[in-house]
Amino acid sequence: MNRAAFIDRDGNLIHEVGYISSLDRIKFYTRSIKAVKLLSESGYKIIVVTNQSGVARGYIPESFVKNAHKKINAMLAEYGLKIDAFYYCPHHPKKAVIKKYLADCSCRKPKTGMIEAAVKRFNIDLKKSFTIGDKLTDVHLGKNAGTKTALVLTGYGKEEKKLIKTDYDRPDIVAKDFYQAVRMLVKNK
Repeated sequence: MNRAAFIDRDGNLIHEVGYISSLDRIKFYTRSIKAVKLLSESGYKIIVVTNQSGVARGYIPESFVKNAHKKINAMLAEYGLKIDAFYYCPHHPKKAVIKKYLADCSCRKPKTGMIEAAVKRFNIDLKKSFTIGDKLTDVHLGKNAGTKTALVLTGYGKEEKKLIKTDYDRPDIVAKDFYQAVRMLVKNK
């Protein structure tokens, strides 16, 4: 069975800039490349799991999300790296203006639909895997799926950290950024 790192996209792998509507707004955090390299060298499947309700809200077409993911992998390819798979949720249960995306689906974080799809595709052992993101919904996703969890302080992370109230909210690790979280989690595998 494979180990996986389930990583949030915006605010973790790339800069949080609100709803990305232009490919030239995609920028990696300073140490994101190092984090992806460490995951790759450590034998983890690298899987992006991201809520993209901008699709449901009519801000961007679903094709743009796919093109953004292609651009991320093209940028990583310059370093000989890649994301093994991108999973995204285009839905919103209440704020969708496009009817087909108005859904209380199983893929919107913190529900585990995206992780379940990855487990089937890549034969992943969730007990040996982890989830990293800048929101408590990422922590909740990891806990719901049975992975270790990390909250990063980039993106919305500093504000989200203030919202930790219960064990369900509390990540296994709080890290200053994606790279530090990966280092800590890989070390403690």
